[in-house]
Amino acid sequence: MKIVILGSGNVATLLGTSLSEAGYNIIQVWSRKLEHAKALAKQLHTEFTNDIDQVIDSADLYILSVADDAISSVISKMKPINGVIVHTSGSTSIEVFANRFLHYGVFYPFQTFSMGKDVDFKEIPVLIEGSEPESISTIKSIALSISDNVQECSSDQRKVLHIAAVFACNFTNYFYTISQNLLKDHGLDFDLIRPLILETALKVQEIMPSEAQTGPAARNDVNVIKSHLQQLENEPQLSAVYRLLSDQIIALFNKKNS
Repeated sequence: MKIVILGSGNVATLLGTSLSEAGYNIIQVWSRKLEHAKALAKQLHTEFTNDIDQVIDSADLYILSVADDAISSVISKMKPINGVIVHTSGSTSIEVFANRFLHYGVFYPFQTFSMGKDVDFKEIPVLIEGSEPESISTIKSIALSISDNVQECSSDQRKVLHIAAVFACNFTNYFYTISQNLLKDHGLDFDLIRPLILETALKVQEIMPSEAQTGPAARNDVNVIKSHLQQLENEPQLSAVYRLLSDQIIALFNKKNS
């Protein structure tokens, strides 16, 4: 099977590498920036281009892995193809391909990717969707060759999943950054808090997050919350975030206990 990778970012790189290692023939890499296309193509031992008109039209699968706000633009500039085209977005509907291609779908690896950080694709859930049975069959077969967890998922379901991921991953990582900065400002090392982060992450692998919640807001410890807010009085934005989240946790536990 011949595959073209459209994009050169983290997802395109790790997905292209995994497919290549699984024995698939990556015949070309396209990227808007020539140096990025060249770098990924070198890693995958294949051809490259930054000219959308030069994208090979005889591949079996085209994986469009670009920023969400660039998907429609790239699609509009592509010439007709015979193979299946998929995007890797969590929040973009499959309908973005409608009226442009006959065979299309979604290949969404549900994981956070950072360049230089290796991941085992076998452990990554891959959410797929297809325009018709033939496309679904093709996409599913490829997904199962690199992942042990492949599930069909509608565009609406995938969008909810992506929102949940933003809360669970992106926002959480931002809170880690806040913690990092608070500790640094007071001469404390971030390594002090790493075991706490790890234990929290491990805990929710065994019990539900609502059962794992601890802290002053969960206990409705008004005095501690007031003390923390006083400590943050010179950080109005952080104070507002702390107050909002504490109020939400208090409301959640009041509801559970009512």
